[in-house]
Amino acid sequence: MLLLTIRQMKFILFFIKYSWRYLRYYWRAHTRFDVHSPFVSAFIEETIEDRRRFYIFDTIRVLMERLEVNDDLVDVIDYGAGSQLGVRKQSPVNTLAGNSSISPAAGRLLFRIVRFLQPGNFLELGTCLGVSAIYQVKACPKGSMISIEGNPEIAELARKNVQALAPGRIEVKTGPFREVLPKVMATTRSVDFFHFDGDHRYQPTIEYFEQCLQISNPKSVFCISDIYWSAEMEKAWQYLKKHPKVRLSIDLFHFGLLFLRPEHKQKEDFTLIAAHLKPWRMGFFR
Repeated sequence: MLLLTIRQMKFILFFIKYSWRYLRYYWRAHTRFDVHSPFVSAFIEETIEDRRRFYIFDTIRVLMERLEVNDDLVDVIDYGAGSQLGVRKQSPVNTLAGNSSISPAAGRLLFRIVRFLQPGNFLELGTCLGVSAIYQVKACPKGSMISIEGNPEIAELARKNVQALAPGRIEVKTGPFREVLPKVMATTRSVDFFHFDGDHRYQPTIEYFEQCLQISNPKSVFCISDIYWSAEMEKAWQYLKKHPKVRLSIDLFHFGLLFLRPEHKQKEDFTLIAAHLKPWRMGFFR
């Protein structure tokens, strides 16, 4: 009973901190009416203002419904925040689907981001059950992805999911990022879209970014998930925004996007929100 109470207290504390971070984001966020950059304006219209439903959303919903009733236990090795390095435990698949997989709202937003950018290839750190990988490649018909997952049993589940919904387009590699990423880089010339969603700590996030810059190109985009998940991730986001290679950053709360765009001569940072969430924000005040 005491253990349950401690868990509840931790959850309440996390919820309070997370809500406060959202309120600070909400206060800063601008809408489509505040933005005059042609590229960013087009981005807004095709992502946070796009309300269309695509068929893959329903296909993934069916996949998630199947995962949410799967109570098989899998071994979990946490290489990121939240435990000592390499601690092993077991978790039901449905718990992973509910707690660790990308949410439907974030998944749809990620789909629209990729659909707007149309990258040719992807590198993802943190496959989990493969849901976010499917959202990405389905938004880009000709794109292919390498996704890295630290947990062997979870990686095997992800392979089955991506093979069912995106056959031949997503290669899932298994092992700690620090070991697998250099091997991937050794055989990869250039990556257009990076998705970081597997290690929510400050130092590893910075280090992976610096490593991946070596296989980036001028059009590359870095998508950092859960930039408000913790104080460490907020700190990492603030650091990466100021990186000399980054010319444009877009804060969407669920994701932080970093653009290298050398043609973007003046460095800019945007915090954006859908206009219907700030109906009074008509662009008169900046």
